[in-house]
Amino acid sequence: MSRRSVVRFCAPILTGLAFAACGQRQPAGPAPGSGDAAFTKLAGDVLEETYRRGPTQATYLGVHRYDDKLEDYSRLGVMDQLSSLRTLQGQVQGVDPATLSPVKHLDREQVLHAIESRIVTLDLVKPWAKDPDTYSSGITNTAYIMIKRNFAPLEERMRRLIAREQLMPAALAEARKNLDNPPRIYVEIAIDQLDGNREFFRDAVTQAFDGVKDAALKAEFKKANDAVVAALAEYKTWLQKDLLPRAKGDFAFGADLYAKKLWADEMIDTPLDELLRIAEANLKQNQAAFAETARKIDPNKSPQDVLTAIERDHPAPDKLLASTQATLDSLAQFMTDHHIITIPKSERARVQETPPFLRATTSASMDTPGPFETVATEAYYNMTLPDPKWPKEKTEEYMRQWYDALTSNVSVHEVWPGHYLQFLYAKDFPSDVRKVFGANTNSEGWAHYCEQMVIDEGLHADDPKYRLAQLQDALLRNTRFIVGIKMHTQGMTMKDAQEFFVKEGFQPRPVAETETKRGTSDATYGYYTMGKLAILKLREDYRAKAGAAYSLQAFHDRFIQLGPLPLPLIRKAMLGDAGKLF
Repeated sequence: MSRRSVVRFCAPILTGLAFAACGQRQPAGPAPGSGDAAFTKLAGDVLEETYRRGPTQATYLGVHRYDDKLEDYSRLGVMDQLSSLRTLQGQVQGVDPATLSPVKHLDREQVLHAIESRIVTLDLVKPWAKDPDTYSSGITNTAYIMIKRNFAPLEERMRRLIAREQLMPAALAEARKNLDNPPRIYVEIAIDQLDGNREFFRDAVTQAFDGVKDAALKAEFKKANDAVVAALAEYKTWLQKDLLPRAKGDFAFGADLYAKKLWADEMIDTPLDELLRIAEANLKQNQAAFAETARKIDPNKSPQDVLTAIERDHPAPDKLLASTQATLDSLAQFMTDHHIITIPKSERARVQETPPFLRATTSASMDTPGPFETVATEAYYNMTLPDPKWPKEKTEEYMRQWYDALTSNVSVHEVWPGHYLQFLYAKDFPSDVRKVFGANTNSEGWAHYCEQMVIDEGLHADDPKYRLAQLQDALLRNTRFIVGIKMHTQGMTMKDAQEFFVKEGFQPRPVAETETKRGTSDATYGYYTMGKLAILKLREDYRAKAGAAYSLQAFHDRFIQLGPLPLPLIRKAMLGDAGKLF
């Protein structure tokens, strides 16, 4: 979702894996027939099953009837969900697409890919068996969702969270049964984040309910919350002493699984060797543009030295949030003045520090309320600050990633006209299917595309420092694209990946380390560049078809109004034929 985040637009703080919920129930019966009415009913069944089996996601989306439930983290629950998914898949496949209107035809394809994506994740990627952070950060995410917005009275949210917290120690116990020879790096990441998980429950969750007056309710909460804090401490000890010494699994997906995941998630079936060729060609193109732009700033320095000099121009850590908030209004005004896209009426996105349990793997993210949320509609632009305990030299190296020009670029991605604008349109997407399911090449591709587009349209009046920042972020996404493929299908080591980020992507070493860790599990995180390149081609194809009637604003409005469909479906909706994606 962000320049460096691990999260998705549709559910910004979720683990990306909804386990089976308590009280297992299989969808029963054959597909209810064909036609729009039958499909709409079936799609509703799919969505309800999604909410029921993923209470955390349901709460985020603004569906609050499962707020007192927790995902079932047991192996039996996973197997039950797989069975349910395959039943639903068969029912949706049984709906004849020829009987559907254009909108429902696209929704049918979207639902099928959403189901297939979950099947691939649960059955083949298996984070429930390989990634211990799935459990510890999973339950932390659940608590965060319950406290971050006032979607219900404080006492009521406390009661619902108590019900969830009472199930959390058992969820961590299931991890001990399920985790089987995980990759060592996965265990190390989980261990690194566990202190933040515990501190979150001990401090942030407790403080969130300071206003509760009911003594009995507070006592019940303290008992449940203390049990979670203790269970997380025990979980960390188990990870360190038991699981880590025997964690010898391989994080690499392999070419077959990589291709299956890319097709299920994004509807991309381009051969991997061709994708790598596209990625490497775009990397070289952006490296050349980076060098040319650096010469405009200082022809007597190397491109890397020019960047190093610019990176010194950053605020102090304690000023970053305020200075970023001040840039957002001017960005919104630029979109209107230059007829970039139509901006609905909205509240301000609030800049805040990234929650502790997300800081190990993200520097920036946009956390928006769900499309069905009607009460608590705040949106948060998360930025990760350096640890106050770090020495001065490490803090300075870290803050290089927040130099002024790059902060502007990240704000374009996260807020205007990136993810926050996507959120503003979400409530009016053509169907509930598109409010719940999405494709990263669409949502992340759009936000990354916007970074280049607004500079092309005159943001910052052609100041080369801002173009250099845009290109540095483009190089970050280029290197993700290449590293993701090579680490998972060609044996690239983590050490080599880190060096690739530094030398080829011009990234600070702390960013290179974080990005490499992310790539071990977020294998297809090349979707940023894949999406950007596909949108650029779509724009040119749309321009050619529209002829004299073409306008950039009309293109953008049409694109974003369709919702986060996989890009081949967007092409079909806008051009009448999916055609060639890249």
